[in-house]
Amino acid sequence: MRRKFSIAAVGATLALGLAACSGGGAGSSTDDASGAAGGDGGGQLVGVAMPTQTSERWIADGDAVKAGLEEAGYKVDLQYGNDDIPTQQSQIDQMITKGVKLLIIASIDGTALANQLQAAADADIPVIAYDRLIRDSENVDFYVTFDNYNVGVQQATSLLVGLGVLDEAGTAVEGVTGPFNVELFAGSLDDNNAHFFWKGAMDTLQPYIDEGVIVVPSGQTDIEQAATLRWQQETAQKRMEDLLTSTYGGGSKVDGVLSPYDGLSRGIITALQNAGYGPTRSDATPMPVVTGQDAEIASVKLIADDVQFSTIFKDTRKLADQAIVSGTSFLAGEEPEANDTETYDNGVKVVPSYLLTSDIVYANNIQALLIDSGYWTAEQVEKGQA
Repeated sequence: MRRKFSIAAVGATLALGLAACSGGGAGSSTDDASGAAGGDGGGQLVGVAMPTQTSERWIADGDAVKAGLEEAGYKVDLQYGNDDIPTQQSQIDQMITKGVKLLIIASIDGTALANQLQAAADADIPVIAYDRLIRDSENVDFYVTFDNYNVGVQQATSLLVGLGVLDEAGTAVEGVTGPFNVELFAGSLDDNNAHFFWKGAMDTLQPYIDEGVIVVPSGQTDIEQAATLRWQQETAQKRMEDLLTSTYGGGSKVDGVLSPYDGLSRGIITALQNAGYGPTRSDATPMPVVTGQDAEIASVKLIADDVQFSTIFKDTRKLADQAIVSGTSFLAGEEPEANDTETYDNGVKVVPSYLLTSDIVYANNIQALLIDSGYWTAEQVEKGQA
């Protein structure tokens, strides 16, 4: 079965799903009883649990996985949990009751699904963790994601490029010694990826902090201090406002902000603009260097407009492809191919994983990375809307 399935065969479908960015309402089902004509899936039902529709990337992921599975001949029950843990738990319970043959889960809280995973194991239902590692359970069979430590390295590297410490090739720029005032933001502590992003970023930045090239005036250098529950934009904006009030006065300025996600970046930028920075990086009081992740269209426009400095492009079409390839292996009674069997320890077991690569997006490579690849159109970038 796995040999028969072709990524190329669903590429167009995945691209359409991404461009449409549409899905059922939060907590709703988009079960398709028909399956796709000509696929090899035999109409088996697959449950796909996504965390939220408040982020365009999760809508795109859900659409892409659903479209690809249907193209392969499977029925799909796609659910969005609306960032509510009991809702996602209930949705997965219902999928198991419906008789799904495979679960693909992007968890809201990676520690909160033990009962659901045990029920899946009891029913011989394989579980693929999608982009977010599910923790503290032996009943996680596979993990598809990006190299999340490297994403953190890329975020920190782009911050250093924006500050002029490194060039885009990663080479030190002679004579640039700082000190630069930088504030640090992290993701939600209940998302395992947030810890990988943070470690990759801090391993990259720490030598510059030790040398005094970068200083963190707030002193908030622990992930617990920098964390942003549920990755909420409003929470990041409020924390940035508090940092500006408590730490920056008497002419001191913020030079850069490490942000691990575009939604947080937009909240941070709003706080900075309200405090008199910018509105762009070319103004008299320039917008600080602000990083990001996910290449959300609103942030890509901000990068094109010289407001946000960078983001990390994780091509979710490739992630959806890999989830489908891995899932069809399970459904055929085979073991999916892993390219990492050491890194992702969920507290109970090392989960076999397939890791994908990501890219740093700057203003000068939006065309090559995002438009030429068909991820966004030039018109979407110009408007800042999908």
